[in-house]
Amino acid sequence: MESASEYTQRLIKHGARAHKSLGQVFLISDEVIDCIISASTLQPDVPLVEIGPGLGVLTRVLAPKVPKMWAVELDSHKIGILNRELKGLPIEIVNQDALKLDLKDLWGDQLGYLVGNLPYYITSPLIMHFLEQADRLSGMTIMIQKEVADRIAAPPGSKTYGILSIAVQISASVTKVTDVLPSAFWPSPKVTSSVLRLDLRPYPGFDVNKKDFFRIVKAAFSQRRKTLSNSLMGGLGIKKEEVIERLQSVGISEGRRAESLSIEEFQILTRSFQD
Repeated sequence: MESASEYTQRLIKHGARAHKSLGQVFLISDEVIDCIISASTLQPDVPLVEIGPGLGVLTRVLAPKVPKMWAVELDSHKIGILNRELKGLPIEIVNQDALKLDLKDLWGDQLGYLVGNLPYYITSPLIMHFLEQADRLSGMTIMIQKEVADRIAAPPGSKTYGILSIAVQISASVTKVTDVLPSAFWPSPKVTSSVLRLDLRPYPGFDVNKKDFFRIVKAAFSQRRKTLSNSLMGGLGIKKEEVIERLQSVGISEGRRAESLSIEEFQILTRSFQD
C-alpha cells in the first residue's frame, strides 16, 4: 500500500484540492494514522463511521479492519475521488452535512463508533451533535485543534476549564492520545492538532436535570473573571443576597470562581437553586 504521503501526492497531481472554505487539511502521516487506529474501538460487531474522510487516506486503512463502515463527506468534489480510490472496500460514501447526520439512519439501534478529522470551524458543534446521540455511540476518536482539545480535557481549577469541558465530560471520559504537528497534514495548518478518545458513558452520580444544570453552569461562567456570587447574580438575574444565601447553604464560598468548581459541585449548586 502507498504511504499516506504518496497517496495524497498522487491525488494532488491528478487535481485534488483542499478547500479552505470547508477547513480542509489532509492527513499525510502514517504514524498518526496508526495512532488513531490503535486508539479506536474497531471490532467486527461494532459499526464504524468516519466524519470528513477527505481524500480517503485514513478511510482506506480503516475499511479493511471492519465488516462495514460509512464515510460522511460534505464536499461533493471529493465523492468521485472516494468512490474511485475506495472501490471494492466495504464502505458506503454519504454525501451529507455531518451536523445533520442521524446515526440511527446508519445502523439503527446498535452502538457504533466514530472516527474523524473534524473541521476546525465546526469542531464544538459537531462534538455536541454526536454526544447528543449517545444512545447510538460507544465512543469516538477525533482529531481536533489542540487548543480545543485542551479545553475539553481540562480539569477543574485550570485556566482552560469551562463550559465545553463540562459539556463533554458529563457525557464521556476523555483521553488525550497525542498531539499532532502541522507537518502531518497537507496543506500544513497554522496550529497544532490533538487526537482525543472519548468513551461515552453516563457521568457517575449525575442526578440533576441537564437543562437546569447548564443554566447554572452558563451563569457561573458568564463573567469568568468575577467571583461566583457576582457571576451568578448577573447570569441568573437575581439579587446578590439570595445568591450568597444559596451558596452558603451548600458550603460553597461566594469568593470562588466558576473554573474552580467540579461537576459534582455544580450539581450541588443546581440543587440549591431548585427549591
